[in-house]
Parts: sequence; C-alpha cells; structure tokens
Amino acid sequence: MSDVVTKPRVKVKPKTERPRLHKVILVNDDYTPREFVVTVLKGEFRMSEEQAYHVMITAHRRGVCVVAVFTKDIAETKATRATEAGRAKGYPLQFTTEPEE
Repeated sequence: MSDVVTKPRVKVKPKTERPRLHKVILVNDDYTPREFVVTVLKGEFRMSEEQAYHVMITAHRRGVCVVAVFTKDIAETKATRATEAGRAKGYPLQFTTEPEE
C-alpha cells in the first residue's frame, strides 16, 4: 500500500478591479452665456434641454456642479472637448475631472 496524497488542483483566478470612476465637473464663470453652456452640455454629454439647464443653473448657484461620472479616460476626454468648445468661441468655460470617492 502506498501513502500517496493527492491534492486537488486549484485554479487561481486573477481579481480584476473595476476601473476607478471620475467625475466631470462644470466650473461656473461670469462670462460664458448660459445658453452656450446648455448647448455644450447637450452636445457633449447628450443631455436633454431640461437636464442641461438644471446642471448649468446648479453650477451658477453653487460655483460647481458634477455633470456626469465616467471612467478616467472618457471623463478627461469629455471635459477637454467641452472646455475646448468654449475656448473656440472665446469663452472661459471650464470643465475639470476628479476621482470619485
């Protein structure tokens, strides 16, 4: 009789973490026309007129407003494109990103 001990094979599954999400934030300024901000929000973030107006007014009243939450690359791309849309028209419109907590 042999004393052979067999161990079951264990498959190690690598744990994949979800990518960290980032907030796109609209920063209020006193120069960019409200209508233009609404247009940018509708175009870049696919918002309805009502949603875009609500975000714009919130940023106007509070100084900043979270527009949307995406993965880092998408958030940075959308923030850059929205900011550049304002720059192209000569407005200081600014969108930033920060990690979601």
